Amino acid sequence: MRTRKCRRPISYISIIALCVEANLPQRRLEPLKHSATHSRFDFVRADFTQLCLQDVGTRPEAVEPISDAASNVDKGSNFVHQEIAGELTPEDQAFIDNFPEYRKKRVMRKLDWRLVPLLGLLYLISFLDRANIGNAKIEGLPEDLNLTGQQYNIALCVFFITYILFEVPSNMLLLKFKRPSTYMGILVTGWGTIITLTGLVQNFEGLVAVRVLVGVFDASALAGAFSGLLAFVIVRMDGLAGIAGWRWIFIIEGIASVVAGVATFFLFIETPALSTRWLGADERKYLELRQYAVQGNSIRVREAEKTRKWEILRSVLLDWQLYLQALVYWSNTVPNFGMKFTMPQIIKNMGYTSSNAQLLTIPPYIVGAISAYVSSSLSDRFKWRMPFIVFAQVLVLISFAILFSKAENIQENIPACYFAIFLASIGFYPINPGGNAWTGLRNVLREIAYMICLGSIGGIVGSFIYREDESPKYPTGFGSSFAFAGLGVVACFVLEFLFWNINRKRDKFTEEEIRAKYSDDELQMMGDRSPLFRYTL
Repeated sequence: MRTRKCRRPISYISIIALCVEANLPQRRLEPLKHSATHSRFDFVRADFTQLCLQDVGTRPEAVEPISDAASNVDKGSNFVHQEIAGELTPEDQAFIDNFPEYRKKRVMRKLDWRLVPLLGLLYLISFLDRANIGNAKIEGLPEDLNLTGQQYNIALCVFFITYILFEVPSNMLLLKFKRPSTYMGILVTGWGTIITLTGLVQNFEGLVAVRVLVGVFDASALAGAFSGLLAFVIVRMDGLAGIAGWRWIFIIEGIASVVAGVATFFLFIETPALSTRWLGADERKYLELRQYAVQGNSIRVREAEKTRKWEILRSVLLDWQLYLQALVYWSNTVPNFGMKFTMPQIIKNMGYTSSNAQLLTIPPYIVGAISAYVSSSLSDRFKWRMPFIVFAQVLVLISFAILFSKAENIQENIPACYFAIFLASIGFYPINPGGNAWTGLRNVLREIAYMICLGSIGGIVGSFIYREDESPKYPTGFGSSFAFAGLGVVACFVLEFLFWNINRKRDKFTEEEIRAKYSDDELQMMGDRSPLFRYTL
């Protein structure tokens, strides 16, 4: 067993990311029944059926106790601690065990109130800057830039290419920053600047260039409502200073992004050690110790994986789960991104003015946000993912069946078509959160990043399925969306059966039999292939 010195404070981003990577629930942790061979930091997911094995072993004799180092936090100093792979000293273990449950919840609530509003704002801005091109389209962007044929679709597509290429590297780079606020601030300020410059482009080439850069820097539902509302307000500036209304959409929203990016440098909270104003000394100590226990295991696994990089990559690329999960993602991303960029135009085709069409995009996104929250809450309550994902996919199927059959005469079928847009929005937004929670692959943080990349391929497809020469019927768009939603339903049932069958086979062996056959290290490195692992259904 080795020790490892760490000379930088643990960031809150790192706390959240490593809790996800270790597959630990952030709200409640339940230890396995303690035995001589298990650490009290062996955890089982309390809210799901997946088992997470933490590092076990003999604690080294001569090690600086973490509690001694952590106590320096009380004095407000930067401290040096000895990190023990997956183990705590007896004193620190006792501190964690005796830390009251109500205080754990209170600490996490404090973190939520400090982190979630700012992260939510950044998410909102990210969505606005990504999707406002759909609002700009009905305000004259294609005409002013002389776009022809599929050029608008190409401009949509190139964003996803760079987004896919930079998604995983960007997430890895974020965890390496000593101050995540620096990296987050650079990203937000960068994409805000690019969006502002979008309002100045004069041709197709310039539009493609800025969309490529937005994909580099931009590595939801309610956000879409703000997109339509802001577009409705901003286009009233049409002609101001001789600038077209669609250009003002990019300029105003881009400047707002730059301001938010600058604010991120100063408002983003980063480490317990720097949170003396709103966290007590023991609360800071609890967060640090919790992180050390999780991070020790993560470091140990990553060190072992360094010698197996190509083997791991090969196993991931050949993993059947990855591609079934991708179909679940595509049941959302293909129809969702296609609809996101085209919804203002579809509503305008009903006979509404551009301004009214912008306003009418708001209600579907609001009900979509409510749907995502309700579905996630019920899924957590019943501890069952598949039915809630499939129900959402069925709503998407129904919505596009209606649009496919009614959109040719859309002005005569306004209630049915607008209702179908509502149904689609209700169905879109629970799918990906449910899919993320359902991911059973061996490194959750890494696999979710891979899934986001694969899911974004659906954005490339969605960028091309709505062709202007097929308006208002859009048979390719509505038909493709229906097909991908149907494939997603099939993938969910296949995943459910395969997970159930694997769990059933593993239940035939006792834990004692498994541990007699495999060492703790072997079980740890197996990930979800471990016979102790149970998939969430």
